[in-house]
Amino acid sequence: MAPKHAFFAALLFAGLSLLPRLAAAQQVRILVQSSPLAGFNYHQAPEVWQGMRVGDTLLLEREPDNVHDAQAISVLWRGRKLGYVPRAHNAALAWVMDRGESLDARVSRLQAHRNPRKRIEFEVFVE
Repeated sequence: MAPKHAFFAALLFAGLSLLPRLAAAQQVRILVQSSPLAGFNYHQAPEVWQGMRVGDTLLLEREPDNVHDAQAISVLWRGRKLGYVPRAHNAALAWVMDRGESLDARVSRLQAHRNPRKRIEFEVFVE
């Protein structure tokens, strides 16, 4: 893992350790990152994205055996694989997920854009 990614992963993990104490007082939701969807044209996103809404829940699923990227994290909506967390943004999330922490994701932006990479954006949170 690159030093920059290791720093952000350590920072994220440190923040996660505070959550049980904070949650006793109130529900806490921390935004970890916002990303465009990678691989829009190669999965089921073209079939379903117009039915999606901002705020829809997404599932993040680790793919440690992915032959193209050992840090791969797929993004699913209602059981349909949309694509991936971009490779440039997945190292810290993969590190956290590999340690058993759960992350929540939701659609944050949808737009009809000629560039498929700009059609779906999502946010990742810890609670």
